[in-house]
Amino acid sequence: MSPRRQAFSSVKVHAPANKRRARVSRASRALTCGILLIAIIAAFALFGPIIATHSPTASNFDGGMSPEYLPRGPSARFWLGTDHLFRDEFSRLAHGARLSLAIGLCASALATSLGTAVGLVAGWHAPGRIDTVLMRAADVGLAFPFVLLVMALSAALERTTPATMVFTLGLTAWPGTARLVRSKTVQLRSLDFVEAAKALGQRGRKIIAYHIFPNLRWPLLMIASTTISHMILAESVLSYLGGGIAPPTPTWGRMLSDGQDYIAAAPWLTLAPGGAIVITVAAFNFFSEGLRSALEASRR
Repeated sequence: MSPRRQAFSSVKVHAPANKRRARVSRASRALTCGILLIAIIAAFALFGPIIATHSPTASNFDGGMSPEYLPRGPSARFWLGTDHLFRDEFSRLAHGARLSLAIGLCASALATSLGTAVGLVAGWHAPGRIDTVLMRAADVGLAFPFVLLVMALSAALERTTPATMVFTLGLTAWPGTARLVRSKTVQLRSLDFVEAAKALGQRGRKIIAYHIFPNLRWPLLMIASTTISHMILAESVLSYLGGGIAPPTPTWGRMLSDGQDYIAAAPWLTLAPGGAIVITVAAFNFFSEGLRSALEASRR
């Protein structure tokens, strides 16, 4: 064999392995970046309010107001400056991080749990009457714009609290998860190990609990991490539009809304909450995408 043909044969043989290593490397970088960013955000949410030296709701007229009656910029006393009511921006951002993460995690857990339960039941009985009823209910939920539906439910409540926000977001975000879980359940139901369990006389509940659900744990983790970013973004949008948690409770969306009128004189009022929203949403998306790519690369 000539040297040229031998080199071509070598490249042809090792190309798939090189591509697989490249996919694994990209997935590892995205997953590592997502985990690192999530750890930083979680640490900021846990310890930020503790190390903050000012109240998130009290105005600081002594030093927090400029001679022109404008917010103070970042300084040694006010690390991220003050807002239009002369409140410490760092303290408000830290307390807002704790609230946003708590709402995102709890709402995602509620939406994922409800969607998983509906999807498992619908997928196990597909095709059938139960599957039709459950999936039509999911279609109705998907037919309405998510933000408008959440705003309508929030407007129907007398006062929006973190608990009502969690239930409002969680109870309106389950249809997408339900459809994905239903599709995966239908695929798993036809595999050999499920047929073997049926042949051994195991009942449907036991098969779902011990054979189908364990095979959904990684897809559900990806769905849950993506849902967390959606819930945080939805809560921020609602607060920005005035339909979120009532003031003076600090939320990133309301901080962004309050600071937009001072974007020229005090740009830190929009850069701080806006950057926090972008970084947090990107962190969970990086984690979800990295996990998805790693699972796909491991199967090839």
